[in-house]
Amino acid sequence: MSGLLFGVIVLVIFFIILVWKTAVIVPQRNEYVIERLGKYRDTLEAGFHILIPFLDKIAYKRNLKEEPIDIGSQTCITADNVTLEVDGIMYLQVINSRQSAYGIADYHFAASQLAQTSLRSAIGKITLDSTFEARETLNKQVVEAIDDAAQNWGIKVLRYEIKDIQPPRSVLEAMEKQMQAEREKRAEIARSEGDRQSMINRAEGERSEAIARSEGEKMKRINEAEGRAQEILKVAEATAEGIRKVGEALASTGGREAANLEVAKKYLDEFGKLAKVNNTMIVPGNLTDVAGMVATAMTTLRQTSKTAAPVSVAARPEAHLERPPVR
Repeated sequence: MSGLLFGVIVLVIFFIILVWKTAVIVPQRNEYVIERLGKYRDTLEAGFHILIPFLDKIAYKRNLKEEPIDIGSQTCITADNVTLEVDGIMYLQVINSRQSAYGIADYHFAASQLAQTSLRSAIGKITLDSTFEARETLNKQVVEAIDDAAQNWGIKVLRYEIKDIQPPRSVLEAMEKQMQAEREKRAEIARSEGDRQSMINRAEGERSEAIARSEGEKMKRINEAEGRAQEILKVAEATAEGIRKVGEALASTGGREAANLEVAKKYLDEFGKLAKVNNTMIVPGNLTDVAGMVATAMTTLRQTSKTAAPVSVAARPEAHLERPPVR
């Protein structure tokens, strides 16, 4: 009875070992490389698989996901002999598990070393100033160099990124001084441009002001001239109308007698004013001959009424009255 139990136990253990050796479950996005008696037999993809016990074995396990590999800091020398400390990160992916297993012993180490040497070679061809501006170009050159060398490695370098470029402290100080000088230069240029624009704006404002002032003065003078012209025209019209009405009054019945009376009255009024203003008077010789003075004035009026045509609005007639000689 005890021998039968021992046999059953041995059989169960053998069955467990058999299942352990033959049943294989491959996770998603993974591949297993199978060898039979030390020789490549097959590549198992994701799923459940049965192996021949004691003959087949899993030689390599490959992850098909994208893998980031940190590239340590290294010393690079630029074309103008400046030493730089550069580090980066590389992203690669296994695309052929068999080649990655048998094409190279350690593709991680080989890819990282090739990335470093390619980066040193690329930086050695450019100057320090170009290094900071040409990161994209350097990244592409590293990726192309690794892809060319890793065609039989079963991997694909997806991208390479430079994380940091650290120049020496002396170079950093020189660059800082250069940037400060450049900033001061730009500030001075901006300040001068501002002053120039300000002067231009002030000149434009003064010019516009002068033009507006001259235009205003011009309009003022035009308006004053037009006003004076209108004034002269109105005075001429009023004078012409007055002369016309005087002529009509003289031609009417009793007009001459009224004119004689008005002339005599004006004569006496003006002579009285002269006596009030001055202590010393110069009087005509025929002072008492008021009738003669009136007759002379009326003769002038009659001659004017006979020879003058009807006065238009635009004309400027003038009445000439003869005064007696003054001594």
